[in-house]
Amino acid sequence: MRLLDLFCGSGGAGMGYFLAGFEIVGVDNKNQKKYPFEFHLNDAIEYLKENYSKFDAIHASPPCQKYTKASKQWRSEGREYPDLIEICRKELVKTGKPYVIENVPNSPLINPIILNGSCFGLLVHRKRLFECNFYVEQPDIPKTRKPAKMGRPIVEGDIIQPVGHFSNVPYAQKVMEIDWMGQRQLAQAIPPSYTKYVGSFLIEECKKRLTSNDK
Repeated sequence: MRLLDLFCGSGGAGMGYFLAGFEIVGVDNKNQKKYPFEFHLNDAIEYLKENYSKFDAIHASPPCQKYTKASKQWRSEGREYPDLIEICRKELVKTGKPYVIENVPNSPLINPIILNGSCFGLLVHRKRLFECNFYVEQPDIPKTRKPAKMGRPIVEGDIIQPVGHFSNVPYAQKVMEIDWMGQRQLAQAIPPSYTKYVGSFLIEECKKRLTSNDK
């Protein structure tokens, strides 16, 4: 099964789908030297339009700055960020493929499931929404301690919320289960456990569609 990983970044999402059993191809308009799979430097939407038929499933993580808390200050000062979610969804629907759109809380996703590190026993606070055009069960989200405050040293056992210039990058790599990224990439990444979970439902959906097409 081949999965197209759009707006792929450094591959946190892609690695989860790989662990779920997919062959991964990533696309981003910025060179991603740390991406661990086949990579294409291209506009994600244009690549989707031209190549969707080569894939069994599609994941997209459009830029989130229009909705994230971290950029609220800059938006209030007049900075504008692109909103690619609706455009991306429109093109994904056209493909007829099973798809996932991932983004931050408060983004306009349709009937998304919500995942956080606590769903998978990770010491990471990073809530993310996943819009899927196939069934994915919403897991429990256990309550946890508050994450460590930014600006102070991060120590073993802390729950982290890796944004900006956080400390103790090796610890962040460990608890996010990402060993190939540096601080800048980790600040944008989602733990692979998230998409490994979504991918377990997605790969079954792909198999079901293949079986249906063979009849």
